[in-house]
Amino acid sequence: MFYREAGDFRTSYTDDSQTFPITFDRYCYFAILAVAFLVIPFLINDYWANAVLVPLLVWSMAAIGLNILTGYCGQVSLGTGGFMAVGAYACYKLMTAFPDLSIVFCVLFGGVVTALVGVLFGLPSLRIKGFYLAVATLAAQFFLVWLFNKVPWFYNYSASGQINAPERTVFGIAVTGPNVEAWAKYLFCLCFVFVFAWGARNLTRGAVGRSWMAIRDMDIAAEIIGVDPLKAKLSAFAVSSFYIGMAGAMFFANYLGAVEVTEAFGINQSFLVLFMIIVGGLGSILGSFAGAAFLVLMPVLLKNLLAGWLGWDTSIATHFEFIIVGGLIVFMLIAEPHGMAQLWRIIKEKLRLWPFPHAN
Repeated sequence: MFYREAGDFRTSYTDDSQTFPITFDRYCYFAILAVAFLVIPFLINDYWANAVLVPLLVWSMAAIGLNILTGYCGQVSLGTGGFMAVGAYACYKLMTAFPDLSIVFCVLFGGVVTALVGVLFGLPSLRIKGFYLAVATLAAQFFLVWLFNKVPWFYNYSASGQINAPERTVFGIAVTGPNVEAWAKYLFCLCFVFVFAWGARNLTRGAVGRSWMAIRDMDIAAEIIGVDPLKAKLSAFAVSSFYIGMAGAMFFANYLGAVEVTEAFGINQSFLVLFMIIVGGLGSILGSFAGAAFLVLMPVLLKNLLAGWLGWDTSIATHFEFIIVGGLIVFMLIAEPHGMAQLWRIIKEKLRLWPFPHAN
C-alpha cells in the first residue's frame, strides 16, 4: 500500500513517455530537488562540502559518463581517469589563457575537448571489442597521464608540475579559488549535474539511446536492422567523454583547486568510476548516482566510525573499505548484475503488492 500507481491515467503519448509518468515518483523527484537546491545550501559547511557533497556530485557526473559508454553502449573503458585529466587540463588552460572567460564555459569547453579526444581513442572500438577494447582504453589512460606529466606547456611550465585553479566568479560569487564558499561551489556543481543528468536521462530514452542499447545487446543484429555502428559507437564515446571531461574540470576547479596529474588522475580513479557503475547498476542513470553515493559515503562513514568513535588507526578503515568494496562487487556480479538500481526496482514491485503475496 506504500507505493501505488492507481489513479494515474494518461491520455496522450507525451504524458506516457515522460521521465516520471507515475505521480508518486514525480513528487519524490521534486521533493529531492527542493531539498538539494533550497535547503542544503543553508545548512552546508566546509566539511560536508569537501568530504561529501561536492565529491558526490563530481563522481556522479563521471559515473553517468562512463555508464553511457559501458552500461548503455556496451563498450568497456578503463581510461576514465585519463579523460578526466583532459577535462581538467583543458579547463585550466582556458582559465589561464582567457581570464575573462566564464568558468561555466571553461567547464563546458573542457568537456568538448575531452569529447574530441574520446572520439579519437574510440576509433579502435570499430574493429575490436570486449577485453581488447578495455586494453586499448587502458593504454589511453597511461598515455594521457604521461603526456600531461611530461609536456610542461600543459601546466604552464610550473616548477612543481602542479596546476592551480584561479579565482572565478558566477554572478559576482566566487566558485573557484582559495576564497570560495562551501555553498557556492556546491550549487555550481549541483546545477551542472542536474542539467546534464536530466539531459542524459532523456538522451538514453530516445533514438540515440536505443541505437546504443542495440549495439550493446547484439551489434551484428543491430547493424542488420539499420543501426550504423560507426555513428553509434563514436557518439557514445563522444557523449561519455564530454560528461567525464566536465567531471574532471569540476574535480580540479571546484573540488580540489590544485592537482598533480599522476596523483589525481591515476588508474585508481578509472577503476573507482567503473566500480561505481557496477555497484550502482549498468545502464541506469539512477544507478550512477547510487554507486557514486555508496563509494563516496562509505569511506567517510568508516573513518568516522572506526577512527573517530572507536579510536582505531585510519589505515584500518582504509583496509575495511577495500574489503567491503571488493566483496560487494563480487556479490553484485553474482547475485544482482544490474546493481542497486535493480534492487530499487524490486523493492518498488514488492511495495506495489504489499501486504498481498506475489502471484506465482
